[in-house]
Amino acid sequence: MFIDSHCHIEEDVAEKYVDNAINNNVKIMINAATDLKTSIEALELSRKYPSVFTCIGVHPEEVKEFDFDMKPFRDMISNNKVVAIGEIGLDYYYEKDTRDLQIKVFREFLSLAQEFNLPVVVHSRNATDDTLRILKEYKVKGVIHCFSGSIETAREYIKLGFVLGIGGVVTFKNSKLIDVLKEIPLEYIILETDSPYLSPEPLRGSVNESKNIALIANFLSEQLNINIDEIREKTTSNVFRIFDKIS
Repeated sequence: MFIDSHCHIEEDVAEKYVDNAINNNVKIMINAATDLKTSIEALELSRKYPSVFTCIGVHPEEVKEFDFDMKPFRDMISNNKVVAIGEIGLDYYYEKDTRDLQIKVFREFLSLAQEFNLPVVVHSRNATDDTLRILKEYKVKGVIHCFSGSIETAREYIKLGFVLGIGGVVTFKNSKLIDVLKEIPLEYIILETDSPYLSPEPLRGSVNESKNIALIANFLSEQLNINIDEIREKTTSNVFRIFDKIS
């Protein structure tokens, strides 16, 4: 089976979305939240669908609305379907004026993850230096979501106990990411869609779904010259290793 380690499932399409995924051998989906509201909604979806798990947190683009009340997040952590803290991190591409606030929120959730020994799902855009510097201050493991950096950056994250979330971007014609992955052992790679965004080729521009994980896996198989069965088995095993609350 495949696992989609990072998606954003909308309530109004959830039933068809989950069915489509399962019918395409994507048996587990990790639904990523971006703020308190979506954390609550994602947890409710995970209660409804056995194949759906969730991570809770505040995305760097949502920090202006965050009131630093951590109690609702703490209360949710006890639920077995909450398998990580995320999507959290830093984004200096769109939100340059909130850097200090982003860092403060990032630290809050890293502390929460460390306290409860949960993995983190990290969003980092145009913020590699600060992301690495801050992660080194905490004892956490997790995923660098939608990784697109250099081989040197990949190795730094791996040293810290992270795996790289690889999605549709790797299939884009102008992407150089596959050259980086050729230097990275498969044990540090997991698959994700980031749906409804970033559909892989040849579906680029359409609404993405977890069912498209196989397109990403097949591309990696061809480009890395690794049997598709090994891609599927190893990336699935890697998810279980990082998100150890999933059973």
